[in-house]
Amino acid sequence: MNQLLMAEAASAGGMNTWVIIVYVVLIGAMMYFMIIKPQKKQRKEQQDLMARMEVGDSVMTTAGFYGVIIDMTEDTVIVEFGNNKNCRIPMQKQAIVQIEKPVDAG
Repeated sequence: MNQLLMAEAASAGGMNTWVIIVYVVLIGAMMYFMIIKPQKKQRKEQQDLMARMEVGDSVMTTAGFYGVIIDMTEDTVIVEFGNNKNCRIPMQKQAIVQIEKPVDAG
């Protein structure tokens, strides 16, 4: 009788191990789809935005300011703010969050 109880306990222990493994896999999958995948998508969108940026584009910065790109280098842009053309600020390309291409009047 004692051997039968020990065999049942051993098989139940093996079952618990599989349940734990399944839970760990499910939690890992949830973390991937809720955290890692959206970050990769956001990073790709930001890189696409950087590739489309050109001189003359209207942009919005992370601070919420709207301006026009007047010059670009490898990793910085010079953005002109306001109507008086006196406010020009150099900033990192990563500070640009939105681009609006100029509309051709013709």
